[in-house]
Amino acid sequence: MIAALWMALALAAGGADYFPVPDAAGGWRARKPSAAAQAKLDEAFEFAKTTTRHGGLVVVHQGWLVYERYFGLGHREAAPNTASCGKAFTSIAMGILMGERRDLFRDGLETKVFSMRYLPAAAPTEPAKLEIKLGHLLAMTSGIRGNNPSYVQGKQVTLDPPGPDGAAAMRDSAALNVGLWCRPGEGYSYATSGIHIVSMIIRHVTGREMEEYIAEKIARPLGWGRWGFGYKSSNLGHTPGGGGIALRATDMLRFGYLLLREGGWNGRQIVPRDYVRHCSRISQYNPHYPYSLQFDVNTDGQVAGAPRDAFWKSGSGGHALYVAPSLDLVIWKLGGRDEQYSEANTGLPAPPVRYDGSRDHFTASVTGDVAVSRTLEMAAAAFSAIR
Repeated sequence: MIAALWMALALAAGGADYFPVPDAAGGWRARKPSAAAQAKLDEAFEFAKTTTRHGGLVVVHQGWLVYERYFGLGHREAAPNTASCGKAFTSIAMGILMGERRDLFRDGLETKVFSMRYLPAAAPTEPAKLEIKLGHLLAMTSGIRGNNPSYVQGKQVTLDPPGPDGAAAMRDSAALNVGLWCRPGEGYSYATSGIHIVSMIIRHVTGREMEEYIAEKIARPLGWGRWGFGYKSSNLGHTPGGGGIALRATDMLRFGYLLLREGGWNGRQIVPRDYVRHCSRISQYNPHYPYSLQFDVNTDGQVAGAPRDAFWKSGSGGHALYVAPSLDLVIWKLGGRDEQYSEANTGLPAPPVRYDGSRDHFTASVTGDVAVSRTLEMAAAAFSAIR
């Protein structure tokens, strides 16, 4: 009965108003790309195989699932810890909350958050922290010490020492106590602790874990299957706001499609449209580096082979979600290390996988930002002539 209802809604939508039903009810509509596009996507897939031991490439164009291939432990039912890709979900959850509680966030991204109203557990040891705005935390310009390299007005600087990263940066007390390397707004540093603080605000304002909030506001409306947050073996105590969402490939595409449709889903505005637009372009909160509200942006064309309106979020292990509105395109580059697929990490029972061990001794020949940007360029090239 439920599956039939989902299918009826999908058929009624059609065209530009199409939104996929859950996989349990039939999933994405699918079609083959042109022969030329297929060849370019195959090239992008082969390139992706040189960047991570496990993974895949899954593409939605104009609302159609046009490409889906995996390797290693990657497959449709895999839901590995996607590391920093989870930061994008923290940002979007914050955008939803700001839209719901305009009474509490009257100043929007200008809201200064180190106060009892938003962070009752915080007692800043540095007076400058009182000047941190929500926009600073989301754009990684809060001054909280993060990774190297960092940037000031486009010029690379090195922090000595750098701040914590990974699970260590996502314990509440640790995140709140990371020191500043510059005054708020005066530099960019990729600080996992900073975006984890955003999840603490969400938890305090809503009175529940961020994972529960995402389940209600995003997962259920979009029809996700099995999912959760990783780092279970680290016993963090709360939803890790700095990363770790464990999500199936076709559901990650649903999230990207939500962003492609500027926060709208099947006639409902889930995320404020202006917030999604801010995510996709250069932010006034970050004049130092092309990183907006937890997304890399291509406004200035630093990735030459990608559209200027493309924006994306990558995560350790070689994962990356790309959205290119001018091409009506969403791309998921699945990656992952062995442990990111483990039940001990994600808490999700691993489904049966036919894996022959052929990539056990794989060593990546291309990694980091080059792997992320080159995959985007190659996959986008398959559709650059189609408008």
